[in-house]
Amino acid sequence: MKKHAPIPLISLVCLVALAAAAFADSPEQNRRRSPVVEVFEQCRDSVVNISTTQIQRVRTLRRGFLWDDIFDLGRPMIREREIHSVGSGVVIHENGYIVTNAHVVAQASDVRVIFADGRGVEAEIVAADPEHDLAILKIPAPEPLKYVTLGRSDDLLIGETVVAIGNPLGLQHTVTSGIVSALDRELNFSRDLVYSGLIQTDAAINPGNSGGPLLNVNAELIGINSAIRGDAQNVGFAIPVQRLWDLVPMMLDIERRQRVRFGLSVAGPETRVTAVRPDSPAKEAGLRPGDQITDFQGERVRNAIDYYVRLYEQQPGDKIRLAYSHEGKRREARIPLQPVPAPDGRELGRRLLGVNLDEFDAAVRRKYDLPRDVGVYVDEVDPDGPADQAQIMPGDIIMRLNRVSVSDMEHVGLALESVKPGEKVYIHGIRVRGDYPFRWTIEIPTRR
Repeated sequence: MKKHAPIPLISLVCLVALAAAAFADSPEQNRRRSPVVEVFEQCRDSVVNISTTQIQRVRTLRRGFLWDDIFDLGRPMIREREIHSVGSGVVIHENGYIVTNAHVVAQASDVRVIFADGRGVEAEIVAADPEHDLAILKIPAPEPLKYVTLGRSDDLLIGETVVAIGNPLGLQHTVTSGIVSALDRELNFSRDLVYSGLIQTDAAINPGNSGGPLLNVNAELIGINSAIRGDAQNVGFAIPVQRLWDLVPMMLDIERRQRVRFGLSVAGPETRVTAVRPDSPAKEAGLRPGDQITDFQGERVRNAIDYYVRLYEQQPGDKIRLAYSHEGKRREARIPLQPVPAPDGRELGRRLLGVNLDEFDAAVRRKYDLPRDVGVYVDEVDPDGPADQAQIMPGDIIMRLNRVSVSDMEHVGLALESVKPGEKVYIHGIRVRGDYPFRWTIEIPTRR
């Protein structure tokens, strides 16, 4: 009997690949390729799993007050443990910007994102808006990342098919599908925490899906999965994508975050100029409301979020070269990011709120391993001042002023700079009595 030479391994691999390709193009395979399959294949590389670590500490203080130890009144006993949690997120820009829920990364000391291929990257929390439960993360992106296309949520159809991708119960990159069950839902978690305008869906959403995308059959992002009803099945809620269009410009506001003056506000998929502030570089350059930004530093601009990401990555003193359309005619302008001196946070706190605020020194930060977003506390309160009347007390930790996170006195100044005498200021803080810290939120009028 004539013996045949064995087929080389590489030839077997090629035969298997050819057979798989032939099957993929077969009518049988095409009939199985539903819109859900296509959405998942198109978007899975843009969806990330988010792993966070929170250090939870319980302090037993000699006199029951948090700052006894700061004033040499005895060292507290500290018990601590690590709490790990999981969530989801979605890439919205190729430069490494990811959107998730604020509650997914709240109080986290370490945040790590994991892609579909198993690659893990440490992430920075760029901005968080707990009131609307949205946060923006930033990761290094040596190469452009795949990102989802932001769609619309003002034209959703009750009953249309939607797809959710996320990390439910730690099961990475799980896809579920369903329909839009209802629109404009409201969830009341407490007197001070109400989410409104939510999308209701029956796509299976479980703990761990929070922060992941809700997509339509065109693979467009229409919402960020945020909450479930624990007492019901297949009742989930998502934040409409319109909130991203509205809030990302504020969350990436370079004028407040890097202390510069620019003066240009844009919005929407068309990158339309919505406002030009008087006496600003943009006003001097001739831009007007209604103009459409088309190029940023010589590159095409896709939409307002693309514009704000590019602007956010510039430095004070840079000159921004913009091309724009004015009444159908192309124009160009070079607009400087003018550095602005930082306001005096201590002086504004005393004058407007009647409090003397201070920062934790390096020794206290090391001793308590304070998170980066904890840095300002109330040192003194003026008798009968606005803070005293609101029962704010020495030792209270100030987390946010005017809905802006404050971790040092520069942030305090930026948060209070635009507040006029008599206007109300939103303050979020923490108070510790004995072993039990509690959060408080109040809105108080400033001194006239």
